[in-house]
Amino acid sequence: MVYFFGLIVFFCVQSGVFSQSLIIDCHYSEQEAIYKSSFPKEVVDKQTLVTVQYYSFDKKLHQGQVVVHKDLANDIIEIFQIIKESQFPIQSVIPIVRYKWSDAASIKVNNTSAFNYRTISGTKKMSDHAYGRAIDVNPFLNPWVGKGKSTRSYNPQVEGTLTANCIVVKEFKKRGWKWGGDWKSSKDYQHFSKK
Repeated sequence: MVYFFGLIVFFCVQSGVFSQSLIIDCHYSEQEAIYKSSFPKEVVDKQTLVTVQYYSFDKKLHQGQVVVHKDLANDIIEIFQIIKESQFPIQSVIPIVRYKWSDAASIKVNNTSAFNYRTISGTKKMSDHAYGRAIDVNPFLNPWVGKGKSTRSYNPQVEGTLTANCIVVKEFKKRGWKWGGDWKSSKDYQHFSKK
């Protein structure tokens, strides 16, 4: 049986003892999470809202949502199931609408997100995020580093940091996603994309 108490869902076992709580980080409708009047309809119509579960840094089970291209939804579901099973910590997974479509605001709180109709920072070129074909995982811990500059420090020893050998990177790559940690001229450790 499932009981809803505000933002926490309790799963009750047959004996009547509460076995685990699930913290709901967000509960948007698809309309709330995806649509904005200024975004091209042909892009928006290709997005879908996926519900995922993960252990956060508080060691508790959380539920969030991510907006991705419909073609990539199954990949995200499978990868987040493995993230959950391995208990790799994810801070939060909340659609970027919560942060008024600000990539910087979402990064600041280490929020994992995908779709955001925007250009690549510092350019006029559309990002893969604009089409829901990229996701940034724990972005505060996994910064962009390039040409001697970094948005933040990258420390592979910190829990929740992505490295070439971590299960998250391996599972994305197994499904044909490219990881920004493999880039040559710069590194974007948070970033995964699939054309």
